Amino acid sequence: MKRVYCLYRVSTKRQVDQLKDDIPMQRIACQEFSDRQDGWVIVKEFLEKGVSGFKVSANDRDVIMELKEAAMNHEFDILLVYMFDRLGRIDSETPFVVEWFVNQGIEVWSTQEGQQKFEDQTDKLMNYIRFWQANGESRKTSIRLKTSTAQRVAAGLYRGGPVLYGHRAVHKGRLNKKGQPVKDLEIDPQAAEIIIDMCNKTLYEGYGSHRLESYLDQKGVRKPNGKRITSAAILRILRNPLLVGYYSAGDTVSEKIPELAILDEDKFNALQEILDQRAEKDKDKRHIAQMTQGKTLLSGNIKCAHCGGNLVATQSKDSYARKDGSLYEKTYVKYMCYHRARKLRDCDGQSIYSAPRIDETVEAIVKKYLEEIKKTPKDKALEIRYKKDLSEKKKLKRELLDKQQSLEAELTELSLEVGRTLCGRNVFSADVLSRSIEATQKKIRENEKLIAQCDAELEQKSEVLNKLDFYYSQFISWAEEYDTSTMEQKKMIICQLIDSIKVGKGYNIEIEFNVSYKQFFGEETEDSIFREEMVV
Repeated sequence: MKRVYCLYRVSTKRQVDQLKDDIPMQRIACQEFSDRQDGWVIVKEFLEKGVSGFKVSANDRDVIMELKEAAMNHEFDILLVYMFDRLGRIDSETPFVVEWFVNQGIEVWSTQEGQQKFEDQTDKLMNYIRFWQANGESRKTSIRLKTSTAQRVAAGLYRGGPVLYGHRAVHKGRLNKKGQPVKDLEIDPQAAEIIIDMCNKTLYEGYGSHRLESYLDQKGVRKPNGKRITSAAILRILRNPLLVGYYSAGDTVSEKIPELAILDEDKFNALQEILDQRAEKDKDKRHIAQMTQGKTLLSGNIKCAHCGGNLVATQSKDSYARKDGSLYEKTYVKYMCYHRARKLRDCDGQSIYSAPRIDETVEAIVKKYLEEIKKTPKDKALEIRYKKDLSEKKKLKRELLDKQQSLEAELTELSLEVGRTLCGRNVFSADVLSRSIEATQKKIRENEKLIAQCDAELEQKSEVLNKLDFYYSQFISWAEEYDTSTMEQKKMIICQLIDSIKVGKGYNIEIEFNVSYKQFFGEETEDSIFREEMVV
C-alpha cells in the first residue's frame, strides 16, 4: 500500500466562493486518479484557500511546511496534486521544492501531468520549464489585472473588492460587458457622520487612532459586519482618497467624483498632515501634539533651549496641618527637563520650570496673534506679495540654470584643453588645468545645491499661495473659537500655529511660528507682540 497525501489550493477568494469553489473539482480529480492506481490510498488531504502560489513563498505557507515535516518523518509515500502549479508558481523556488520532496523519497504526481522524476538532466530541465511557464502566466495575469483595475479607476468606476467604512456598494443599473449587473459606490450617510466626527476629533482635539478606537467602541459604532473598528482600520479610513471623491489604485487616480466626497480637500489635507506628523519617527521633526490630555497646555510640544530635550509635565503636592487642625494642600504643576533631571545629557539649563507661568505667557502671545488676525483682512496685497516672491524666485532659478550651462561649457572646454596639453599643443601645464577643472566642478556642485534649494522654495511658496484661503479661514476660525475651546482644542490650535517652543534659564522663551500662518502678519506686528509679552 502506498500512502497518498493530497494538496488542493486556490489563489483567490473568488475561487473559494461557495457557489464557485474550485477545490471540490480538484478533490474529485485526485480521488478518481488515485482509484485508478494499484495500491494507492489517500490518507490525508491539505487545503489552501485564498493563497497565491505566485506571491507567497513556500517558507511562508503553513501547508508546505507541514508537508515537509511529514516527509522527513516518512508519514506518506506520494504527494498528489491536480496540477503541479498547485505547489507554487515561483520559478526561482517551486522547482526546487518539488525536487526536495523527490530527494526525500516522496513520489510527486499530478493528475494532468503525471509523475515528476529526476533521473537525468532532461527531467530537471522539464521541471524548471514547467514552473517558468506557470510563473510567466501568473505575471501576465497580474499585469492584465493591474491594467484593468487602473483603467476602471481612471474611468471613475468602482473596481470591486472590500469597501472601506464610509461608503457602500449598491446596484445602480450599470452592466458589465457580459450584460451582468455590477455595483457602484455611494456615501453611507450614517458612516459619513461618524467619519466627520473622527476627522474633527483628530483635527481639533488631538485624538489618535487608538483613542478613536476606544471612543467609537464606547459609542457602540461597528462595521456593517458587526465587528469593532480597530485603530489600523481607522488609519486606513482616514487615509482613503475616496473621502474627497477620488478612486485610486497605485499611481492611478480618477477625476474627482463630487457625489462620493465626504470631506472637503482642505480639511482632508490638514488631516493627512496631522497623521503624517503622528507617524513621524524623528521626534525633532514633529510639531503636532502627541498627547492632548493632561493639565498643561504645552505638554509634548515644548523643549529645553539648552540641550534640546523634551520638557515633560510633572506635578508635586505640598501639604501640612494648620494650627486650627485643618489640612492645607496645594498641587504644583511643572515642566521638567528630562535629560537634565535623569543626567542623560549635559545641560546647563534649569531642571524645573513653573508650568502655569510658561503656559500663561505662551497663551497670551497666541491670543495676541489671534486678535490681530481678526483685524487683518485677507486682501490682494498678500497674494500680490507672494506672486512677487514667486516671480523673483523663478527669475533667480533662470539665472542659476544659465550659470550652470555656462559652467558646464567651461568644464567641457577645460577637458579639451587637457587633450591639447597631452599632445603638446597647449601652453597650459597639466597642474594648472587640473586645478581649474577641480574649481569648476566645485562651482557646478555648489550651483546645483542652489538650484535644488530654489526648487524647494518655489514648491513651498506655490503650495502656500494655493492654500491662502484655507490658512486664512482656519486662522479666523481659531481666533473666533479659542476662548470657548476645551484644553484639548487649545493644545491642537497651538501645536498647529506654532512649530517649536523652547524654554531656557530665567524663563527665556523662544517661539517659532508656523510659516503658513505667520505670513499674515508683517515683521513689525510680530516684533510688537513679542516686545509686549515676552517678559515673564
